[in-house]
Amino acid sequence: MIPYLDLKQVNTAYVHDFQVAFKKFIDGGQYILGDEVHAFENEFATYCGVGHCMGVGNGLDALRLILEGYKRLDLLKSGDRVILAANSYIATVLAVMHAGLEPVLVDCEDIYFNIDATLLPHGAKAMIITHLYGQISYIDQYLAFAKENNILLIEDAAQAHGAIYKGKKAGSFGDAAAFSFYPTKNLGALGDGGTVVTNNGFLAQAISQLRNYGRKSTFEYEIPGFNSRLDELQAAFLRIKLTHLDQENEKRREIANQYLGKVQNEKIKLPYYKGDASHVFYVFQILVEDRAGFIEHLGQCEIGHNKHYPIPPHKQEALAHYKKLSFPTAERIAGQTVSIPLNPTLTQEDITTIIECLNAY
Repeated sequence: MIPYLDLKQVNTAYVHDFQVAFKKFIDGGQYILGDEVHAFENEFATYCGVGHCMGVGNGLDALRLILEGYKRLDLLKSGDRVILAANSYIATVLAVMHAGLEPVLVDCEDIYFNIDATLLPHGAKAMIITHLYGQISYIDQYLAFAKENNILLIEDAAQAHGAIYKGKKAGSFGDAAAFSFYPTKNLGALGDGGTVVTNNGFLAQAISQLRNYGRKSTFEYEIPGFNSRLDELQAAFLRIKLTHLDQENEKRREIANQYLGKVQNEKIKLPYYKGDASHVFYVFQILVEDRAGFIEHLGQCEIGHNKHYPIPPHKQEALAHYKKLSFPTAERIAGQTVSIPLNPTLTQEDITTIIECLNAY
């Protein structure tokens, strides 16, 4: 059996370093916002090519705290409209809602499955761009639209750690960016975690305060904040894995190139890939019209799978007030999407087996 993703196997290579880091953590006695968090924040900011990084509890909190930070700076106010993709993960929508803002969903196009730039509405105050599946796309168009309309551009980079476009890394294009370190991510912790990156020092200061109860000093709380801080131990683990991220991303691209070059089946729509570092293949997503039949075929081949994402946000029970909206492309993709195994632990035998299975469908 080839699992979709075996997290224990993914982290096996780092076990010794994790154990050393854990002993240092135990011996050090710093458990909240200690040296490991501060060191990781500096290292990840440098890695992304930005001036500031604030570790937070998870990717959802990272997005919400960006929005709350802009409200603190009077650049957003409750009720303002925020553009986002109709086919993103539900966390993007929830972040906007929890911040007291209004999500404005926009259908995607069918090449990169990102927001259709021809459908961008006017009247919003911010736009969240999701680098879906790990690929940076249309960022020049989105930046131009944001500049022309004087709106904030926020990157949801939760799936795109290390993706590079025109020499810049994901997280360095917009006004601010949110990352998730959920264990399945290309840079995954051994638990929850997230971060905000930005070049805006005022936003960084606001988020640093907001994530820690709104604290001004040890016993003074200036604003009603939140409790969302990157765990000290997870920061130590992430520091170890960050040094291997580029190498593992390159391995992902090598596997993706094999799939793209050797899978030849007209029943399967493969993802579009320009062949450069703008994609880090968090997910290798394909489309099949008969998804149930294809998944049954994968099972016969003993190959695992996932779906990213089979129910778009506006069709979720949690967002029932959006159920009357229609986004044809997002809905079609949701009904056909299947993710096949792609991670650095796959052997050449695994890759060959997966290719042969897809070609036999």
